[in-house]
Amino acid sequence: MKPLNTHFESPHWRHGRRVAGVDEVGRGPLAGPVVAAAVVLNPEAFPEGLRDSKTLSGKRREAMTLLIRQQAEVGIGMATVEEIDAINILQATYLAMQRAIENLPHPPDHLLIDGNRLPAVLPCPATPIVRGDSKSPSIAAASIVAKTWRDNVMKEIATQFPGYGWETNAGYPTKCHKDALRNLGVTPHHRRSFKPVHNILYQDNFSSD
Repeated sequence: MKPLNTHFESPHWRHGRRVAGVDEVGRGPLAGPVVAAAVVLNPEAFPEGLRDSKTLSGKRREAMTLLIRQQAEVGIGMATVEEIDAINILQATYLAMQRAIENLPHPPDHLLIDGNRLPAVLPCPATPIVRGDSKSPSIAAASIVAKTWRDNVMKEIATQFPGYGWETNAGYPTKCHKDALRNLGVTPHHRRSFKPVHNILYQDNFSSD
């Protein structure tokens, strides 16, 4: 695989602007938070091999996350299951992104955000980039950090609620997870606004009437 070029970053770096790549993970799962990361790379030195997190093994993502944290500035943001159910997954994603940006050690001058839309409230100008995690090393770094962080969160809550396979499926609707939902029921970590979870709750309520 060819390394990602800095096409989106370079015009800002030439003018001394701090560029943060922003990406999220966890929009599709039935359980757990949505997590975003913001990463400001050092134009003079950043990890080689930055790629979309989905193309890397878990072990490689862990190793890359350590390198990114050593060589770049990182902010993490999260929106809880309760927030997802209250304001919908899109708005919760934007909330997680806003929190990640706020949690950077120093404010950025420009944002590169994965996707085709931008959150309504941002602290500086931003550029949306469709499939940005495969085009921009800053966004790729954010995708790696966000996925590593969220996977570890799901592994932790899997120890409290065994049987759903969250340590491997990270809350996504795999057959194992959906079977466990039917057999073990809905946990506090499930997104009740998501249809498969809502349907099980509705059926349970209906059958108990």
